Amino acid sequence: MTDELETQAGQTRVAGVFATTHWTVVMDAADSQADGSTKALEQLCQTYWFPLYAYVRRTGRPADEARDLTQEFFARVLEKKILKVADQERGKFRTFLLTSLKNFLAKEHEKSIRQKRGGGATHLSLDFQDAEGRYLHEPSHDCAPDRLFEREWAKALLQRVLLRLRDEFVAAGQQERFEVLCPHLVEPDESTSYAESAAKLGLSEGAVKTAMHRLRARYRELYREEIALLVGGPGEVEAEIQHLFRTLET
Repeated sequence: MTDELETQAGQTRVAGVFATTHWTVVMDAADSQADGSTKALEQLCQTYWFPLYAYVRRTGRPADEARDLTQEFFARVLEKKILKVADQERGKFRTFLLTSLKNFLAKEHEKSIRQKRGGGATHLSLDFQDAEGRYLHEPSHDCAPDRLFEREWAKALLQRVLLRLRDEFVAAGQQERFEVLCPHLVEPDESTSYAESAAKLGLSEGAVKTAMHRLRARYRELYREEIALLVGGPGEVEAEIQHLFRTLET
């Protein structure tokens, strides 16, 4: 990663992008007057909707019902009805969200869902087109709904970090470099050799190795930042990292 890219990343942090935690955003979203809270909340939902859909599917509901229930749940979230009971002291955002979903499912019935569908609720535009394909691709279909939720949450978080990393390269005018180096990051055992990547980028193999070292360091930094946005406080970050890695290994 070049000095230009590192400067860009530093300016982003100074600009205050990470000054507001997700939990603060969630709390602010309970106040309809909070500037930008709805947009920030929608971004959170767009990032983490699939783990909730997978949970609903794993409880035995068919795809169409799971889709409707997930959409209705997020409609309630966007209407702030669920967020009014949000409490940063409750700990991790994923725990709060899953508990809220369980409570929602326990109270909802198919009849009420059908009646409310299209009834003027604020719906979030979720891309359900590939949701069932993603769900069926999950290899361990005998795992419990809670376990599947946590696994998909961990995967969604990793994807979020990767997108943030890509955005930094694009902002620095180095999208091609990211596309070439990314396979070494996400699939190191199956990626092309450093020599091949060096040839594509017009760099020496040593320069590619140095770039990968910086890329991995920035990836780890963004991962910790993203975790910090989703837990109750700094003291929970390391434990959450270890928990999510164990989730991916099982």
